[in-house]
Amino acid sequence: MSDPQSDRPDDDSEDRRPPHAGLAALALVAALLVVGIFLTHKLRDMSALQDCVMSGRTNCAPISPGGK
Repeated sequence: MSDPQSDRPDDDSEDRRPPHAGLAALALVAALLVVGIFLTHKLRDMSALQDCVMSGRTNCAPISPGGK
């Protein structure tokens, strides 16, 4: 019985990942960062609104700049 390892070359420096795996991982990390920043801003705005309402104020709604 022949050893399956003996048929392979001894070159251990060969990278077996797809050529764009690093770029895909970087894109995933960037997307997660953008989503995290977006959620942080939304939660901060909601917290400020909730703090306003809990303090008993009645004019807590943000004013839209068009009046419509």
